[in-house]
Amino acid sequence: MTMVLGTPTADGVREAMAALREWQHDGAPMQLHAGDIGWNHRFGTAETAAVLRTWSRDGRILAVGMLDSPTLLRMTVAPDAFRDEDVARRLVEDFSLPERGVLPEGAVSVEAPPGLLLHDLLSKEGWGVDEPWTPLFRDLTEPVEVPDVPITSIGPDQAQDFADVLRSAFGTSRPTRRYWHAMAEGPFYADARCLGAYDDQGGVAAVVTVWSAGPGRPGLVEPMGVHENHRGRGYGRAITLAGAAALREMGSSSVRVCTPSSYVGAVATYKAAGFEVRPEVRDRIRTA
Repeated sequence: MTMVLGTPTADGVREAMAALREWQHDGAPMQLHAGDIGWNHRFGTAETAAVLRTWSRDGRILAVGMLDSPTLLRMTVAPDAFRDEDVARRLVEDFSLPERGVLPEGAVSVEAPPGLLLHDLLSKEGWGVDEPWTPLFRDLTEPVEVPDVPITSIGPDQAQDFADVLRSAFGTSRPTRRYWHAMAEGPFYADARCLGAYDDQGGVAAVVTVWSAGPGRPGLVEPMGVHENHRGRGYGRAITLAGAAALREMGSSSVRVCTPSSYVGAVATYKAAGFEVRPEVRDRIRTA
């Protein structure tokens, strides 16, 4: 059967989400997660649908991609199609032809899990590799240590706290209180928890949002941030532990996150919260 490339409608996003949930398991590499789409809903439902791409064969979705930017595609493939030659060749073709509506001409990047036949074909086409990222995982079989700082659920009244931390943590002016409201009003927030760590004076120090893929499957941390005024005081570890505990309560089997290897402080924070470092991964890049 012929592979079909599509951009889902707003209603069709649920099918892509269902596929991503099904593909998550503890033995799988770090890959696009349903929570990545949930977090993207801070930009709106229609906007999220517009940046998704699906590849189907005989009515079954075999690959899902999300454009984090016009030149960066994050994607993954069904576990039984990792080495499927037809799938890999169609993906390379669609990445290479701007008229297909996936990636433009010029410099672009693709984030894809290790083990895909896609990587072999991209190498043959002259694609290189970008800077390394570090995946981190924590098993949730056993109870998670209770943080030693106050933890509060982030709701509408704390939406500004959420934005303030993200603005500070990531050095950007983009997050606003609307970020939280749009994310929470999205159709997939029922699979998420948003938490804040507060100091003794009631000031917000750190926030985290975690996303479940369903009971018995790995959950995702996206995003976690510590306000610049509270760094180095253990708040990152505390809020990460709180997020892991929330996922365990939701039935997640493990929790995962991926951060640039150059973010030494972030890697150290996750390790302090009981995460294990896995082998580095790199995006594939086409420079021209």
